[in-house]
Amino acid sequence: MVYYGQTSCEQDTERYLDVVKYVFSSYKKEVPLIVNTMGWVKGEGLLLLIDIIRLLSPSHIVQMDVYDWKAMAPLTPEYVHHTPGLYTKGKQQAKCKQMGTSGAENWKPSEGGADASASEYKLLYVHPEFPRAGVAGEARVHSGILRDMAILGYLGQLQSPDIGAVLPLHSLVPYQVPFSAVALRVIHTDVAPTNIMYAVNASWVGLCRIPDEIRCQTDGPVLLTQTPVCDCLGFGIVRGVDMEKKLYHILTPVPPENLRLVNCLLLGNIAVPNCVLVGQQGVEGEIPYVTSDYNYSIVGSGKLRKKHFKRREYTFECDYA
Repeated sequence: MVYYGQTSCEQDTERYLDVVKYVFSSYKKEVPLIVNTMGWVKGEGLLLLIDIIRLLSPSHIVQMDVYDWKAMAPLTPEYVHHTPGLYTKGKQQAKCKQMGTSGAENWKPSEGGADASASEYKLLYVHPEFPRAGVAGEARVHSGILRDMAILGYLGQLQSPDIGAVLPLHSLVPYQVPFSAVALRVIHTDVAPTNIMYAVNASWVGLCRIPDEIRCQTDGPVLLTQTPVCDCLGFGIVRGVDMEKKLYHILTPVPPENLRLVNCLLLGNIAVPNCVLVGQQGVEGEIPYVTSDYNYSIVGSGKLRKKHFKRREYTFECDYA
């Protein structure tokens, strides 16, 4: 598992392909492999999908059309064989788009290589005969709700197996991790070193393992200059940062034997669900990490907004920032 750190790969398709290649390299071909692709099938998304098909060389492709709307051409072997991707070329294309500094250029298809193998798969084309199949916009709303539910389910492993009241985050005992024991990297944006701890505090992080040994000349945080493509062993919440003792306080259900392998924290654009912070019970005074004192001159500041999503006979009530 690799922590990509974003819900969309649109801003960094090169790293996405590097991640796909890294994960696929662990496939031993002892059992069938099913790949669930993204729903981004327009523009560069379609070109990226063609790259992935060439990279993985599947034996079968199942393509689901949308009711009463032609979203994309059938991904026949001939179509994929001749159509240029985002970083790979079609059969009669003169040259490939440059990859920049990414390592993905190492798997450009050669003559008779990946292009030829991509032509061998069987296309299973499914056309659903019911309305509203794949209506644009609904999937994005539902995926956000399901993502929050998945995070809440993951954090539920921190609770006692005994049936009882759900303990808030401030009632759980965190792990203490020295600054010098783990490297730190914010994936999705540039953060000034002086503000890095503000960004990390109360954030969702990937607990990862990089092959390099962590060497720190000072007792300050170890900051990576590039985002690594590495194993992710699980996730956690940085519940607090002790600047005096140089410690991260991290809540995670990852077992201790796996935590010993973690030497890197990756912070992405995945937020802790608002209900985890706002819904803390038994707190007197201000709720930890929740404030009503905003400085609207700061970019990105704003109040939590409650949205109500109504879908047919169901009503979803969710909090989103």
